[in-house]
Parts: sequence; C-alpha cells; structure tokens
Amino acid sequence: MMGASYYTLRPLIPRWLQVLARRRVAARLLRKNHSCWPICGSAGALPPDWQGWPGGKRFALVLTHDVELQSGALRCEELADLEESRGFRSAFGFVPLRYRTPDQLRDGLVNRGFEIMVHDLYHDGKLYRNWRTFAKRSAAINAFLQDWGTRGFCSGAMHHNLPWISQLNIDYGASTYDVDPFEPQACGVGRIFPYWVQPPDGEGRGFVEMPYTLPQDFTLFALLEEKSNAIWRRKLDWIAGKGGMALIKTHPDYMAFRSEDKRMERYPVELYTDLLDYIRSHYEGEYWLAQPSEMARFWRGLRPAEKSSANNIAAAVTLCASCKRAHAEGWLSQYPRNTVTGTCQRPTTP
Repeated sequence: MMGASYYTLRPLIPRWLQVLARRRVAARLLRKNHSCWPICGSAGALPPDWQGWPGGKRFALVLTHDVELQSGALRCEELADLEESRGFRSAFGFVPLRYRTPDQLRDGLVNRGFEIMVHDLYHDGKLYRNWRTFAKRSAAINAFLQDWGTRGFCSGAMHHNLPWISQLNIDYGASTYDVDPFEPQACGVGRIFPYWVQPPDGEGRGFVEMPYTLPQDFTLFALLEEKSNAIWRRKLDWIAGKGGMALIKTHPDYMAFRSEDKRMERYPVELYTDLLDYIRSHYEGEYWLAQPSEMARFWRGLRPAEKSSANNIAAAVTLCASCKRAHAEGWLSQYPRNTVTGTCQRPTTP
C-alpha cells in the first residue's frame, strides 16, 4: 500500500505530475505481471456447490461508478442517460465529505432505477490508517448510509480492511478486485465471484463483498494509455466463458463527453458506451444485469450443500497482508455460514 506520507503530501503534488509518476510505475508493473493480468486463470474456478445465476443466465453483469470529485458528480446524469438509452442501470458511489452531492441528484438517479453507494468519506487514503481513525469515520459513514438510504459501500482508491469494513451497516461492499497489480494496495482475491465476510465466531450480520473483475478505466486509459477497449472486451469474453461476475468500476470524472475535453487523464466516453453496445450485441439474453443490492440479496441466500464442508475460500497468493490475516482468522467464506444477526464485534486491530 502507498505509505501514509504519500497521502499527506499528495495535495501538494500537481495532478499532472501524479499521473506521470503513476504511468511510469504502471509500465513497470505491466512488464512484471503480463502473464497474469488482465486474466488470472485460477480466478475462473467455480465456487463449490455452484448452482448458477438467476434465470439460468450464462454470467452476471454489475455496472458501478466511483464519483471522485465534483466534476464527476456533474457528469452523472449524462452518463445515466447514455446507459438508460441502452437498457442498462448502474450504481453510483459518492464521497460524502469531499464535494457536494445534491439530494436532487441522488433521488433522481434512484427514481430512474439506478443505485447509490457511499464511497469512502473523504477519499484521502487515510480511512484505514489506524483503528482510532476508522472508528471515528465509520460512525460518519454509517450516518450517511442511513441518510442516503443505501446499504452499499466502496472504499477510496480500493484500500480495504475487510474485518474493519464489517463494522459498517452494509449489505455489500465493493472494495476488492480479482487481480490488479496497479492498485495502491497490492492485493487480489483471485476470484470472479462474490464472497462472504463475517466474524469467525459467527456473530454479526456479515456482508457480501463483490470484487471488480474488469480493469478500471483510469488504469486502462490514464495510466496504460490504451486507445481502445480491447482489454475490456477480452476480459469480458473470458468471464462470460467461465460463467462468472463481470463487475466494472468506472469514473465519470475521467470520461470526456465532448471532443474538446483534452485533459490528460480523460478518455472518450464512447469507449465505455461501446463496451455496453458490445455486451448487448454479443450476449443479449445471456447475462443477468444486477444492481449491487440485487447481487447481495442473491448471494446472501446461498448456502453450501447440506453435506458439503467446502465453504472456505482459497488463499490467493496475491492477497495483501490484511486479507491474508482475515483469511487465516476465518473471516472469508464462499457463502454465508449462518443467519445470526446482531451487532458486529470489534475486529482485532493489527
């Protein structure tokens, strides 16, 4: 994970310099991980006792957006228009204390069939710095979850500590990924399916964690400077072939809706809408288009077969230290272990 000093100094570093520095790092990481990114073969293994997606669909599709700045919030309705015109609905994650998110915007999206998530609190890279910071901020996050009428959470910059996240009043999280060597927190759960997070003693309600499985747009177009969405298509085809969950996380902040928008980190929104058109033309009737809350309800209702004991997740070699510890302690499983509800216990602090 990028050190605390980086996030302290980041506001003082010009954005163009941040992007250039990350491009150099990304080029090195691409050479190092070319054999396991964007596809890690072992991530396609089916969960034990897998019975398939609702309606017998071939694979699942979840569309999400992280809105990082006010400029992104101003693009949300236009992005929603583009999706709606193609028959898609998505989920938007807003940062409560980084910029203004009008009630009218959130309510308007929900009324149109879109979904709202809480995306961190400040998006400053400090949420998991220590338990004291997280405990204080988690209270504010829970207040926004209630105020906004959502049970979904996603971390800023994909930082995560799953046992700590279990303290939030959520049904689902979206703060991990199947494989992505370019993220600040080097990790990877090595699966293209959701999984279950709950204290090992069975107390607490637990939540469904949904890793993103298609590369983020910022990685492809800002860091690696791709000029097409061929990597998206290739990964999508592979996920469809494996019968997994294609979850994409894009950012309206980085989408250029007009040709005169030439900022270095922005890419033509057509690269995203072309992916949607590709999904429709190649897989019409074969995918289950699910909002994150629908996916969470579905996964929460799954259980291992009655005589099966295979409910543990394999420990991918790419897990970060936090996830390795959570796995070893028994926090992670394929499906819910029981239906116990109640107040989550405080996780062990590192």
